[in-house]
Amino acid sequence: MCGIAGFCGSPSNWRDHIEKMNKRMYHRGPDAGGVWASEGADVVLGHRRLSIIDLSENGAQPMHSASGRYVCVFNGEIYNYRRLRDKLLKEQKVTAFRGTSDTEVLLAAVEAYGVEETIRHCKGMFAIALFDKQTRKLTLIRDRVGEKPLYYGFVNGHFVFASDIGCFSVLDGFDNPIDTKVLQLYFIHGYIPAPYSIYQNIYKLDAGCMLELEAPYQEPRISAYWSVRDAAKYGQAHPFQGSRQEAADELERLLKASIREQMVADVPVGAFLSAGIDSSTVVALMQAQSDRKVKSFTIGMDDPEYNEAVYAKEIAQHLGTEHTELYITAEDAKAVIPRLSWIFGEPFADSSQIPTYLVSRMTREHVTVSLSGDAGDELFCGYTSYSSINRIWGKMRSCPYGIRKLASSLLTGNPLIKKNQMLQTKAYLLGAKSPEHLYELSNAQEASNLQIALERETYPYKHNSYPYGALRDTQGSIMLMDMEVYHPDDILVKVDRTAMAVSLETRVPMLDKDVVEFAWTIPMEYKKQENEGKLVLKDVLYKYVPKAMMDRPKKGFSIPITQWLREPGLREWAESLLDSSLIRRQGILDADEVQRLWKDFIENGRWRIQIWYILMFQSWLENEAVRG
Repeated sequence: MCGIAGFCGSPSNWRDHIEKMNKRMYHRGPDAGGVWASEGADVVLGHRRLSIIDLSENGAQPMHSASGRYVCVFNGEIYNYRRLRDKLLKEQKVTAFRGTSDTEVLLAAVEAYGVEETIRHCKGMFAIALFDKQTRKLTLIRDRVGEKPLYYGFVNGHFVFASDIGCFSVLDGFDNPIDTKVLQLYFIHGYIPAPYSIYQNIYKLDAGCMLELEAPYQEPRISAYWSVRDAAKYGQAHPFQGSRQEAADELERLLKASIREQMVADVPVGAFLSAGIDSSTVVALMQAQSDRKVKSFTIGMDDPEYNEAVYAKEIAQHLGTEHTELYITAEDAKAVIPRLSWIFGEPFADSSQIPTYLVSRMTREHVTVSLSGDAGDELFCGYTSYSSINRIWGKMRSCPYGIRKLASSLLTGNPLIKKNQMLQTKAYLLGAKSPEHLYELSNAQEASNLQIALERETYPYKHNSYPYGALRDTQGSIMLMDMEVYHPDDILVKVDRTAMAVSLETRVPMLDKDVVEFAWTIPMEYKKQENEGKLVLKDVLYKYVPKAMMDRPKKGFSIPITQWLREPGLREWAESLLDSSLIRRQGILDADEVQRLWKDFIENGRWRIQIWYILMFQSWLENEAVRG
């Protein structure tokens, strides 16, 4: 796990610029730093290293290929690099390797097979910048599901890229304006979906994509080498033919293989254990394949409504892990909030970012790598919202769309309906043309009724252009929507940024290419029946942990943010950011609408998640924003 950065067509003070970029992402790689520039410094690469595999200088970056043709900076891990190395040796593409790093194997494979074929061979999480000295082509590559971040764009006419968006704002003369057209999307989701960022002319490279750029480095070409949508379509067209038990056996085999590869490191490795199905499965399969006690970590809170630590401890004792727990106070959590804008670099407002940071900080005191159970809900139908959409659409679909659309238009404009939140929501959702559209509207409904940003124009994004009926199964289509947007732009961002803020590498075994592609072949009845989801994943877990130990309501990884915002300290912090004169001076949000939302919360107890979204935006604007 590292940080990468670079630029093309660089100014005369290129070294000062790349050093500033490296310094901004020091937390992503505190063990070492490196810089390389081409002749004439028209291409410059920077790297910060968190040493995980091959801790020697043989693993240092930027790294050159054996022939010297390619130079690379690389963030992440190639989990199957040993098999790829053996393949190269067996085929006599390489006679020997000077070290044991996956970066050296990656470069050797590029020389032997070319860039695209190499990436198709690689299983892992990565953001790669590769420069070909012969063709003078720069290639940026992001992993299949978006575990590792990669921003790119133009600053002062020069092409730039980095793992951390904050690397751009430290450059001399950075004046890219805030892109107010993304704010409507932000206030719907609490994050800015790819390919957009908070700044104009700065973008996120989409998951499964590569960007190619040739001199004079002004016109990037982007192409996809893999997509989860294609994997899902192929999986549904070629469903698993065996029984549910056979599906569970194959899933267990694939997860074990993934976890075995992801436990490889030259530094201590552990795992988050939240007491949920997903993390418990990962820890169980780690312990089943380890000859020593796996290190597991959880945090707890004194409030039983938000505390799963007691259950995590029971699971850890049953599995025999070396378990560490830390009970945090409200003060511990509140102290994190001022750091969030720096950690994320742009507005981001999933409030579970706070406990995720705290468990990462505690975990980093013991290990350098931690495995997590993320993606179980999206791949195995775990969210209750999937059932809700299925149920609502089942009631709506018998009425022709034209009639429903007209009724929705008439009802949402009715003053009496507007006074009743429940009726207003139902009227709004009535206009859905498909289950996928219903899911999109259900996410956007609250924000669409609020006019928080002064900018009314917005961008299209993946959900707007979603091909209705992309998958035959309604719940499968909704899961796919989450895997394309919510999972990479919220969940994976949250985990990467909070962990890297404390220099902890996180790995997600369920996002292994083979696991993801197999998950889409599993029939929906093996994943969900009535209101119970993740059936086939539970079949795997219950081989290791008794069902009775897991049979309890899911609490989630949350904090009592609505309670804290009413208490002294955090309330004053919030009200200082929501001050009407300040907001009017900034000229980005509607001060009257913001005050209305806050007053409705404080005086009437009506909480809207957009209040937290506003606070995170305002905090970022005050602490991190560079205004053009």
